[in-house]
Amino acid sequence: MTDTTNTSRKVAFLVATEGIEQVELTEPWKAVEQAGHTPVLVSTESGEVQAFDHLDKGDTFPVDVTVAEAEVGDYDALVLPGGVANPDALRTDSDVVSFVRTFMESGKPVAAICHAPWTLIEADVVRGRTVTSWPSLQTDLRNAGATWEDSEVVVDDNLITSRNPDDLPAFGKALTDALSR
Repeated sequence: MTDTTNTSRKVAFLVATEGIEQVELTEPWKAVEQAGHTPVLVSTESGEVQAFDHLDKGDTFPVDVTVAEAEVGDYDALVLPGGVANPDALRTDSDVVSFVRTFMESGKPVAAICHAPWTLIEADVVRGRTVTSWPSLQTDLRNAGATWEDSEVVVDDNLITSRNPDDLPAFGKALTDALSR
């Protein structure tokens, strides 16, 4: 394996058009940038996406590329921010499900926080994995074949998961550590 510690990596942040928990997008984005990597906003449609602070509208963010146009080979990692509506919309989009499944199969880092593991469940990529999430997803994850644990961050091979915004420092560190390998 080659040394990539000083190499800038391209990281896809995959979101729906609305319902993204803003801090779960912006904090990992900042961590990626501060580590010298390039974040790219991927969504189901072009234009802008609407983030939220819980149930209140937050900021909008410009989409860089649609998931239908995105190629797994163009990215070194994938981040799935949470929010309830965001992953619920993502898991119904066949392009998203295929992209996530292919990304997991590639062995590249995939990081999902809060409710984002719903998309992983739909892609059928949590079977046999140890994960964490927002607590209300634990039954869904167990039913999909995962082992759920209540930890701020769980790293299982290329899969990084966290529970909620309080876990963002550990989530960001696990993500940037994975990018430095």
